[in-house]
Amino acid sequence: MLLPAIFGGMLGIGWLILDRTQGQTYRHLRKLEMEGLRFKKLHAPFLFLLDKFEVGRRLPVVMFRMQHAIQKMYGIQHSGEKTLLYSAEMLTYTWLMLLVGCLLSLVGDIGIGGLAGGTVLGALLPFALYKDLSSKVQRRDQDILVELPELLNRIVLLVGAGETVQRAIMHCVASQGERDHPLYNELRKTVHDLNNGYSFQQSFEQFSRRCGVQEVTIFTTTVLLNFRRGGGDFVLALRDLSHVLWEKRKAVSRAKGEQASSKLVFPMVLIFFTIVVMIGAPAFMMMNM
Repeated sequence: MLLPAIFGGMLGIGWLILDRTQGQTYRHLRKLEMEGLRFKKLHAPFLFLLDKFEVGRRLPVVMFRMQHAIQKMYGIQHSGEKTLLYSAEMLTYTWLMLLVGCLLSLVGDIGIGGLAGGTVLGALLPFALYKDLSSKVQRRDQDILVELPELLNRIVLLVGAGETVQRAIMHCVASQGERDHPLYNELRKTVHDLNNGYSFQQSFEQFSRRCGVQEVTIFTTTVLLNFRRGGGDFVLALRDLSHVLWEKRKAVSRAKGEQASSKLVFPMVLIFFTIVVMIGAPAFMMMNM
């Protein structure tokens, strides 16, 4: 019982000292808007530790991948600071789990088991948060890839009817209203850039960077290479690209179907064994009688 009390006290006092001495340094980061962060007010000590131990330099691959994912989900602006905030959120979960483990060891009758359980959960939760971020990015990329052929078909029809490429894109965005979709969210930013005086090439290159999807890069490159030519050549180039994107969309849809099927395997096996027990147990009992 002494070990959980000492360890929990050290965790609490250590956090309090760092928050009092270093909290003001990182207070400005609390103003950054980022979904999914529940413990911003507890981040300051962990932001200090991340800076002190130079985690970005010691774990460059992990931090780069996390920053790349955060850029896709929350935008390029302040992506470095948001990566630090997300890392601090992970450490906050670990700290809270250790505190809860110490509390359970002190209050309950489980002894050192509470601290051990808190330690295990504290080690696993950061990996769970990282996995959750990666899953969100994967779903976002799939949503963009699935919707891109539809957008391309609309642009082809509008350009074939005599619209310019810029007007066709603006019309496609306007027709979606306020629909919350990652592809159209990024296109709205592109239209906003065009209205603010950016060139079509600059706006479209920024659109490609924000999406961060290979197929979008191919789409933007094709558009930028052919939109000045216009006419039949431009429409023909987009139609060829549309055929390729539709094939990729089919592949994504098949992959999603296979994932859904694999998730059903365990419940089906569980139901099968339940039925076997329900039918077999009475028969077995009758045989024994």
